[in-house]
Amino acid sequence: MNPALQKTLVFLLLIAAGYFLQKKINGKQDLKGIKVLILSVVLPATIFVALLKIKISAELLLLPVGALALNFILFYAAKKALPQLGFTTGTSDFRTMVMLIPSLAPGLSCFPFVMEYLGDEPLAMAALADVGNKVFVLIILYLIAMNWYYGQRATTEAFSGNPDRKEKLKDLGLSLLREPVNLVIVAAILMLSFGLNISSLPGFLETTAVRLAALMTPIVLLFIGMAVRFERREMTLILRVLAFRSGIAFFVSGIALLLLPAMAPAMVLLLVIFPQSAVSFWPFAHMSAVEGMRGEKDKPVFNVDLALNVLACSLPFATVIILTVLSCGEFFTSALTILPLGAALLVVPAIFVMRNGISSAPNVDLEKQPANGSPAMEIEKKVAVS
Repeated sequence: MNPALQKTLVFLLLIAAGYFLQKKINGKQDLKGIKVLILSVVLPATIFVALLKIKISAELLLLPVGALALNFILFYAAKKALPQLGFTTGTSDFRTMVMLIPSLAPGLSCFPFVMEYLGDEPLAMAALADVGNKVFVLIILYLIAMNWYYGQRATTEAFSGNPDRKEKLKDLGLSLLREPVNLVIVAAILMLSFGLNISSLPGFLETTAVRLAALMTPIVLLFIGMAVRFERREMTLILRVLAFRSGIAFFVSGIALLLLPAMAPAMVLLLVIFPQSAVSFWPFAHMSAVEGMRGEKDKPVFNVDLALNVLACSLPFATVIILTVLSCGEFFTSALTILPLGAALLVVPAIFVMRNGISSAPNVDLEKQPANGSPAMEIEKKVAVS
């Protein structure tokens, strides 16, 4: 059997095992605990070990810039295409999707597969690229959300003049600095700049980091299986948006392959799968905060129920795409393969819209949801997803 296919079957079995464990876990609380373990312990250890095995260079600074450029491409593509996909401009559903589509969460949906299929060096590259994505989802999307909120209230107050928003931005910046993954990236880069590597650590620290890193793949795959939820409501609408997002990402990867110099197959595959990462939780946190701020008589700025459904569908969708690409190996290392695939994923939702007509996502009465102490707000306070 093809080794890549065999590895994929092992991963699918681990995801299936997680799925059958759903009845054994205590709902969202247990999932939060597992997610915190992954994002605060296992993932930082994995990235730390991977970074200390590469050679630092100035060219690596281009990785976060490239990821940030990808975020902006997806953002503007979403604003242009969403009206044709069933979302009327200026509605809460439209704003919700514009926030979600350009965000990436590679920590849970991409990094484990990069490590298993491509190795430590591509994983280190992916971790550095994610820094640019973090800047976008934490800071830029927050600014956009607040701009829409105050625009909805028809206020003339300048953004910089509101102390609450200044304080929120400060908190987001501190969150960015305090996040374990970012801390280990800074620590690893400092060590590499002084000529130190993984072997320079005391033996017990090196062994601890390596063993924690070894937990990455099985625990993340089990988590994916436990977290999968299939919501029939709005499913068709969400899937065609995710197909559009994936198609744009493939197009960006294909064009990059045409413009960039020749790279090793592992780096090409990383360039293809990183943009296919699932939607990030952070835009949902920003939207939940905005909905908690608005008054009972104000119109909803975002549709947080729709956002939750997109998050639920995005992780399994991204997992299938990434596993398919990596299982086929070098077949997806050519722009002549990537660009037609991107076109196909863009054509499928277009055909669906033309055949069935454009139907907007059903609006949810958010005013009936409590503004303070809502589950969404509690999630925002306790969980940070990359």
